[in-house]
Amino acid sequence: MDLTQGTGKEKNARAKKMMLWFGIVSLLMGFAGWTSAYIVSSSREDWIKDLALPSSFLGSTLVIIISSITYIMAKKAIKQDRIKQCTNWLLLTLGLGIAFIILQFNGFSQMVANGYYFTGPTSNIKMSYVFLIAAVHIVHVVAGIISLLVVIANHLRNKYSSKEMLGLELGATFWHFLDILWVYLILFMYFVN
Repeated sequence: MDLTQGTGKEKNARAKKMMLWFGIVSLLMGFAGWTSAYIVSSSREDWIKDLALPSSFLGSTLVIIISSITYIMAKKAIKQDRIKQCTNWLLLTLGLGIAFIILQFNGFSQMVANGYYFTGPTSNIKMSYVFLIAAVHIVHVVAGIISLLVVIANHLRNKYSSKEMLGLELGATFWHFLDILWVYLILFMYFVN
């Protein structure tokens, strides 16, 4: 397929999708670096083995998975030009995204209550990595929420329909990436001791 062919609208859509994927790949590289450092550090003598992750992290995992499903439902609704249904699914996705962040901070509180801190004399290298990885992911979920707010605003201005849904598709792709990334991270931190 020749990428230089097509209408201006098609070229614009391809360019935006390509930019999104470049961004996703760069984020993957960053998280690959942190998880690699986590693995290398696990051979240290002061590495705590068999440390339980906060229960809130497991709850937040369920919430973010459900939020991906609600985003899929929003996309399905707009494909059928069911505007009100799409609005409801998008708002539910937003609520779940906010709930995810609240549960993550609750997980941080659980770690602190158990005596684990990000830095300082009572910190531990393993828990510092857990704090770092989760916090950086939260920052990206905040970016996903901002993206979702833009999608909602554009949707409320009737910019999306079954024939025009590029912005919603881009937002959904980024959101699903964040979902899959968190599932990978939680499984990684759970199984790599």
